[in-house]
Amino acid sequence: MNNKTINAVVILGVLSLISILFVQLVWVRKTMEMQAKNIAIQEKEDSLNLKEFSEQAHIALTNVLEIITQKTDENTDLYGAVKQLRTNHFTVDINQELQPFYLETLLKKALYNQNIHQDFVYGIYDCFTDTLVFSNLIKFSKDSLYSPVNESIPGLTSAKLRLKKDGHYFTVFFPKVKAKSIEPAVFISPWIYISIIVVLVLVFFAYSLTIIIRQKRLSEVKNDFINNMTHELKTPISTISLSSELLLRMDEENNIEKVRRYAGIIYKENKRLENQVERVLNVAKLDKDKVVLNKENFNIHELLDEVKENFEFNHSEAGGEIELQKNATNFSIQVDPVHITNVVYNLLDNAVKYCSEKPKIQIITRNEKSGLSLEITDNGIGMKREHSKLIFDKFYRVPTGNIHNVKGFGLGLYYVKLIVEAHQGKIDVKSSVGKGTTFVLWFPLG
Repeated sequence: MNNKTINAVVILGVLSLISILFVQLVWVRKTMEMQAKNIAIQEKEDSLNLKEFSEQAHIALTNVLEIITQKTDENTDLYGAVKQLRTNHFTVDINQELQPFYLETLLKKALYNQNIHQDFVYGIYDCFTDTLVFSNLIKFSKDSLYSPVNESIPGLTSAKLRLKKDGHYFTVFFPKVKAKSIEPAVFISPWIYISIIVVLVLVFFAYSLTIIIRQKRLSEVKNDFINNMTHELKTPISTISLSSELLLRMDEENNIEKVRRYAGIIYKENKRLENQVERVLNVAKLDKDKVVLNKENFNIHELLDEVKENFEFNHSEAGGEIELQKNATNFSIQVDPVHITNVVYNLLDNAVKYCSEKPKIQIITRNEKSGLSLEITDNGIGMKREHSKLIFDKFYRVPTGNIHNVKGFGLGLYYVKLIVEAHQGKIDVKSSVGKGTTFVLWFPLG
């Protein structure tokens, strides 16, 4: 999948997502407007009906209270005596005891005079027993106006009050009137849910896009590996083929030195080919968690002295330089000598291969964080930050286009990280283009 295809998929995906969200938002908005309009009309009607009912009930209960106070010849302030708890529930404060039958008669007459044709239940508070005794359902009918029915309302039976109320009062409850709190309702906007859905869709789209980009990168790494492997294998095969052809053309008069020389070339290139194949197979085995470590007490400074000697032997004539700073006081670690040696030589090989001038390498050891730190710095070509995050991936190589001036399969650093982490160690890289690269390895002591 090339860049144009990826870009086309992303653009189409974004446009499709925007279109779907736009259509959804339009439909949701229209639906919400219709629902809000219907709810507003219904609430307006209900509000008018409930408001009218509330005013009529207040007048009726106030009239009942006036009659009760007139009978007792008490000049009581009636303001605030009638209280509305809910749209269908009222209480009335009084100063004396009431007989249930007398109160029922007054309520029937007062409610009927206010055109309230609703079933109701009344209750009288007894301050001596601290209980609220409810009546049976008083049912309205056109024939008999109001008549008691032998049934009670659940939850309105005689009960002990949790909070004691001073004085006397009675309460009236209308079970068929829509119960509604006097407090304003809390409205939760449906846009909150829409926003959540939009966020989830965007997260899913971003995740899908990440997967596509990752697959694209893996495809590029695979293609780069195939190109490098083809180049690496083609060279020894061509050399072997050419040397074999020259041997076949030689006649008996040619001397034995040329035969040996061509045979040596064939042997050397064959070993090179064998080593390349073996390297790929070994990394494949390591990838299957088959790393076997034979740990022993290992002196890392002795290894670095050997590394320095080897480097100076091969590169000092060409102007290469290597510097050791053995600052670690505890330089003995429990590792597999073979694998750790391969790790250090791999990093040094990269420092030389990816250097456009005379290689200058600095190796520093120090003790930190209960372990040993090994820092290898070169003056190579460096790399961009986006590549430094990927160089430890299997088969990954920093892109160089069609130029194959640096040989390899992209397995060296993958192997380095695999071995370091198998020793419970850590590896980090810092690099700048044109300024070189620094690898920092850390191993636990003991």
